[in-house]
Amino acid sequence: MRTTGLGVTGTIAALALTSCGGDSDPLAEDTDGAEAQGEALVIGSQQYYSNTIIAELYAQVLESEDIEVDRQFDIGQREVYVSELESGAIDIFPEYAGNFLQYYEESSEAATLEEITAELEDVLPEGLRALDAAEATDQDSFVVTAEFAEENDLTEVGDLAGLEDLQIAANSEFETRPYGPEGLQDVYGVEITLVPVEAGGGALTVDALQDGDVEVADIYSADPVLESDDLVVLEDPEDLVLPQNVIPVVSDRVDEDAAALINEVNAALTTEELIALNSQSVDEQADPADVASDWLSEQGLG
Repeated sequence: MRTTGLGVTGTIAALALTSCGGDSDPLAEDTDGAEAQGEALVIGSQQYYSNTIIAELYAQVLESEDIEVDRQFDIGQREVYVSELESGAIDIFPEYAGNFLQYYEESSEAATLEEITAELEDVLPEGLRALDAAEATDQDSFVVTAEFAEENDLTEVGDLAGLEDLQIAANSEFETRPYGPEGLQDVYGVEITLVPVEAGGGALTVDALQDGDVEVADIYSADPVLESDDLVVLEDPEDLVLPQNVIPVVSDRVDEDAAALINEVNAALTTEELIALNSQSVDEQADPADVASDWLSEQGLG
């Protein structure tokens, strides 16, 4: 790892440019967003397959009731798209409760989902509101290989304290997140260095871990890869990572009827269901639109 860390990062950067079509921006063609789209509700998603599937669920359930939508998917991470939400260029975005709250209130002491959603009502800018949170969560989680866990007697995040030269594969934004290196040091006494892997916790992040390029990886908890016996999710007893229930954030252009449809989707979306949806994308390489369509039909929605 000590000699290949830069290689991983460089490879990821090259792949990211290829997969993103260079410097293309899903919103670049329409800087006026919703205003330019007339009555269409603009739905965005992160550049993360699971988030895109959820956004597609919202889009299709709205279209089933003849509500026009404009898909602006794969925009990037929170630091990129929040300004589009705040400006009104995006009307609907599937978010993750704890992380979204900490974007606005990094020092928040909220711990439960109820506390998080209540605080979101106070901190969200005018023109934005959160709808009902789903049971489904997709948490940042600290993952090691089963071999590394056995060698070092690891079950909890704090067990990493004292191990030398630890490196973690994660998106570059991890560096400044409350549960990033500084948070790990403050809460658990763990010293760790970030190796940026711009893969949204996906396959390239997993590869960096399994290939031995890093000792730890930030992988989202609804990723079906975590069902493998080769990986161990370290427990987080101090709740460094807040509950990350899926929560739709919407603009004032989303009326009560549209909001009710989105809430119906979230009411049916459990963690088990989300993992199953993600499995279709990861294992079967199924298109997000097909994954969403089949699930909505099974649930009697749309």
